[in-house]
Amino acid sequence: MSLREQYIALMTILRKEVRRYLRIWTQTLLPSAITMSLYFVIFGTLIGSRIGDMGGFTYMQFVVPGLIMMAIVTNSYSNVVSSFFGSKFNNSIEELLVSPTPNYIILMGHVLGGVSRGLLVAVIVTGVSLFFTDLTIHNLSLVVLVVLMTSVLFALAGFINAVFANSFDDISIVPTFVLTPLIYLGGVFYSMDLLPEFWANVSKLNPLVYVVNAFRYGVLGVSDVSLPFALGMIGFFTVLAYGYSMYLLNTGTRLRQ
Repeated sequence: MSLREQYIALMTILRKEVRRYLRIWTQTLLPSAITMSLYFVIFGTLIGSRIGDMGGFTYMQFVVPGLIMMAIVTNSYSNVVSSFFGSKFNNSIEELLVSPTPNYIILMGHVLGGVSRGLLVAVIVTGVSLFFTDLTIHNLSLVVLVVLMTSVLFALAGFINAVFANSFDDISIVPTFVLTPLIYLGGVFYSMDLLPEFWANVSKLNPLVYVVNAFRYGVLGVSDVSLPFALGMIGFFTVLAYGYSMYLLNTGTRLRQ
């Protein structure tokens, strides 16, 4: 395929992905705004007023970056896993695989769809947070970089889950039993400095720790881990996920009947 044809194929897949989640926005976008509002009220206003300051900021200011990142992670992941598994379930993915469209274009189209939903939800949740607290950005370039890297990483993770899923029940196993615990233990609601040394070291095995802290540094200017190391870990996991996703596509694992 020529570059122009590849571009048309990429934009076609991306347009399909965006239209899919915008068409059902009450299921894909609205729940995040409602859920985050509840988090802001319960953890930020009710509980936060009793906790006091954390890391030199009010508890509400401290948890907002983590909650925004939590929404980005779950939506980027959910969009790709549900969309790609739906294509696999309907056997429409086979038609795409036998077409001249390069596999990396197929992967990129689905990933960009997940990234676009993650970015849109980030804007919505950030807007909601402004009703509860003042939010200033310490480093805008870093914020944008971390959001993009995180969206790509978890969109790729959603793709891998979709490839191995055998039923619609399977696409909820990883978010429920893996992703949710990692998010809650990733420093969204607390500082790593509060943990005993042993558990603080164990927490460093959690990739969400680097995602949350890198984003929190971009927003507030504070982080529990080294910023270069956090960005390096996010990049490492992203490259690993991309390489494995391309391997699955190139070999047709769980995709070709």
